[in-house]
Amino acid sequence: MLYFLICAGYMETDGTMFRIHTKAEGFMDADIPLELVFHLPVNYPSCLPRISVNSEQLTRAQCVTVKEKLLEQAESLLSEPMVHELVLWIQQNLRHILNQLETGSGNAKCTFSTSTTVDDGLWITLLHLDHMRAKTKYVKTVEKWASDLRLTGRLMFMGKMILILLQGDRSNLKEYLTLQKTSKVDVDSSGKKCKEKMISVLFETKVQTEHKRFLAFEVKEYSALDELQKEFETAGLKKLFSEFVLALVK
Repeated sequence: MLYFLICAGYMETDGTMFRIHTKAEGFMDADIPLELVFHLPVNYPSCLPRISVNSEQLTRAQCVTVKEKLLEQAESLLSEPMVHELVLWIQQNLRHILNQLETGSGNAKCTFSTSTTVDDGLWITLLHLDHMRAKTKYVKTVEKWASDLRLTGRLMFMGKMILILLQGDRSNLKEYLTLQKTSKVDVDSSGKKCKEKMISVLFETKVQTEHKRFLAFEVKEYSALDELQKEFETAGLKKLFSEFVLALVK
């Protein structure tokens, strides 16, 4: 998606200011116009820019949240030029941010894309399950859902850790999550069928250049953390493993 630099100004004591007009995908795939203003201090990029966000189609609260997410992303790019990367990032992730606000899931464990995409139709998501009491039935159900929705990836067990890595069309990933949360897929402590209430979305993004394309959905068990790490590294997901999976074992 293109964006346009509307104005750039420079003052020796204050640094540089860029005013950028762009569009990003919002609800119902509609494009939302954004005005992004970046104030770059003299010692940029060694310190963060000041950012302001405006849009005729967003509320003040939504603009504030978008600004906060941009600043969070900017922290990961500190010491390197970041304006272009931040514009690309918000184009890719605005819908996720707005969806979080809409569903009240701002505290959910999830993150967004951090690099440019290669396939608009292919997405990847990582889920964490707290437990499986009826493991055999649960696994067969997950396999069936993945097959029906043409999703590939891994159902991974290591000790008590249970992860589901899914790759496929975004609408099918959403449908999978709906099934996961609304179906009586497990049993409670008394043996009665129950819905999954202990699931977390750790990560969701469009597939990136470095990500492996999974050809099938497989169930795998790992005896050690380094085996699980190797699975993620082979899939081009080393950073994902370090940021989210390791946090589960600390």
